[in-house]
Amino acid sequence: MDYENKTRIIQELVPGKQITLAHIIANPDDILYRKLGLDPAVEHAGAIGILTVSPSETAIIAGDIALKSSGVELGFVDRFSGTVIVTGTVSQVEASLKAITDYAVEKLGFAVCPVTRT
Repeated sequence: MDYENKTRIIQELVPGKQITLAHIIANPDDILYRKLGLDPAVEHAGAIGILTVSPSETAIIAGDIALKSSGVELGFVDRFSGTVIVTGTVSQVEASLKAITDYAVEKLGFAVCPVTRT
């Protein structure tokens, strides 16, 4: 093999203190709930909130804040990937994402993306 003309690239993830995605899906179709492993009847269908946080263990804190700040249900929390999914009414999901992003900025010193909505 000709190794002289090969370039080796090594990629590393260097997590910062950040929320890279904070999104509200208002009035999702039931199929989206099912594809995410959620039951639309049980999950108080109305909206889905999605967060991606780094370091990934911050997902635990985000889940706690979400539950304490509004009437959302936790759909998914992954301390390894930093993913949090909450469900509830649009106003509940919006309040929980605002509480999480506010806390991340004010108390944890995180860089936070804007909350988006579809």
